[in-house]
Amino acid sequence: MAGQHMALVDVDPHAPTEPEVTIPVFKRLCAPQGLATKRQLRARGLRPGGQGPVAEVETRGPRNGLLYEIAKARPVRPMTLAKEYALDKAMAARQTCRSCHRRYHFVLPTSLTSCLECHDGTPADPATYTPPPAPGAHQLAA
Repeated sequence: MAGQHMALVDVDPHAPTEPEVTIPVFKRLCAPQGLATKRQLRARGLRPGGQGPVAEVETRGPRNGLLYEIAKARPVRPMTLAKEYALDKAMAARQTCRSCHRRYHFVLPTSLTSCLECHDGTPADPATYTPPPAPGAHQLAA
């Protein structure tokens, strides 16, 4: 091996083995007809329906908005009573004070784990909450 030179090969173990697929990026308000963001689909009563994004649109924020084909979108599934119950139960957990058990019309700060009245004595406006339910009563929103 004294006179032989070994050729070193630089191999990146994280390099993709197949070429990466890129999607086009459009400027704000310049996306072609037939494409919409998830919010725009939702406003039309549609959902992506399993299709992947076909393009991106630049936004003012740090992330681009993904665009989907309107023609391939499917109708939004209707809200069932079970889904509505599950959503109300989840929101009740975020809106109910752990100390006084009042359910507020807004989400309570997670840093306090209670309403302001229980935390530091700041009086709560009675129009901003629902009184705690009577024992044995259902706990769905009125």
